[in-house]
Amino acid sequence: MIPAPVKSLARTVGLTRPRVAAARMACERTTLALARIRRPAPGGRILCYHSVGQSECGVNDVSPARFRHQLERALSLGYRFVPAATIADGRGGARDLAITFDDGWRSVLSGAAPVLSDLGIPWTLFIVSGWLDRPESAPPGILGWRAIEALAANGVEIGSHSVTHPDFGRLSAEEAAEELEESRRAIGARLGVLPDSFAIPLGQSANWTRAAAHAAREAGYRIVYAQAVETRPAGTVARSFVTQFDNDLVFGALLRGAYDAWEEWV
Repeated sequence: MIPAPVKSLARTVGLTRPRVAAARMACERTTLALARIRRPAPGGRILCYHSVGQSECGVNDVSPARFRHQLERALSLGYRFVPAATIADGRGGARDLAITFDDGWRSVLSGAAPVLSDLGIPWTLFIVSGWLDRPESAPPGILGWRAIEALAANGVEIGSHSVTHPDFGRLSAEEAAEELEESRRAIGARLGVLPDSFAIPLGQSANWTRAAAHAAREAGYRIVYAQAVETRPAGTVARSFVTQFDNDLVFGALLRGAYDAWEEWV
């Protein structure tokens, strides 16, 4: 629900709900950054990106220049980039970071992959299998299977992000099982390897249920990624969400754990 003061502001300046949400996000992340919060991550931190230079992705989009700058800055601060599974399995250290991408936007191939390859950074991409099987159902700007196959051949870990990108918090147990099982099967059929990792669409505490967690285990997923460190559902692995507002101040705060209890407002 939109708070009354925010609704009033929106009516006054003519903002749409997405723009109000974006403005609130920018304010919240800057405020938390200025608070100098520190929450150490002794086992490492997994970063969650979406697109790199694809404006239709809104607050999820990070410019190519900023993306490279963030990675280079992390390296200059003494961080080491490792596969996400290293951290998920409890084998990460306090200075370890991992890079993941959700959805499969085309800018991941054109904007992110060259930077990651240049810097020698391993990464994971979570894809929505139904969008690839039925391109007419996908948002404009999603990669196709050939591109995914090429990325996998070049060492990128491909995980599942469901069949249709639903809110699992609203699905029945049967619907959740179908999304999880069918996506894993489709990816395995195309790539020859069944994925053992799944990233929850939307990724926050309200977007996952005990029934979905049970279905994920039954489907064969070993790792389920969520978002906020402190509010994530039980049994999931935390990731830290990177937004288009994450300048040096905010990105530095993210690495220090300032957003470990923060969830995106939509």
